[in-house]
Amino acid sequence: MIIYGARPSPFVRKVIIFADEKGLSAEVMPGGFGQGGEAFAKASPFGKIPAFQDGDFLISDSSAIITYMDAVQPDPNLIPLEAKARARTIWYDEFGDTIIQAAGMPIVFNRMVAPLVNMPQDLDAAARAETEKLPTVYDYLESVIPDSGFLVEDRFTLADIAVACPIITVNYCSSVLADGRWPKISAWLQGLSARPSFARALAAEEDALRKMRGN
Repeated sequence: MIIYGARPSPFVRKVIIFADEKGLSAEVMPGGFGQGGEAFAKASPFGKIPAFQDGDFLISDSSAIITYMDAVQPDPNLIPLEAKARARTIWYDEFGDTIIQAAGMPIVFNRMVAPLVNMPQDLDAAARAETEKLPTVYDYLESVIPDSGFLVEDRFTLADIAVACPIITVNYCSSVLADGRWPKISAWLQGLSARPSFARALAAEEDALRKMRGN
């Protein structure tokens, strides 16, 4: 299996962690921003990351890739089978991919990505997102995190991966979560980051992050 993309991307990270938790061996190769070659272009005809290859099977989109991985390797179960829990898990996956990502993108793009691709930065837009968009999302998430520390079925599922990954990326260029306003989110994220799958994924991102930060 090959995952194409940039490791600090929340969508790429989600797939990497899911594969790790499933015990699937997947090589991570550069993709997007002019990288990836013919296989990436075939897997992701619109250039979006992550893209994925397993033998002659090519596909893109993190949720589609995870659906494939889950079918190939059902255990351990990370997408609940019970109807309500399954629906809630898929909802959280979409919540991470769209709501959190939309709130955080102006911050991540303008503070980290724009300089790398020689595009103008709008730091005012980043600041507005940090003060106006993120708090609404974080207030909601703070209100729904159960005492168990897991979003669905009081156990680790795709929901936790999907919601945590975009927040981790935002935290690379925003300190808003560190102000103590959302203690449940902070504790939940700290617990997830200590899991071996998360720890391995985050450690593997360090080189890319240093380059992005110009270090």
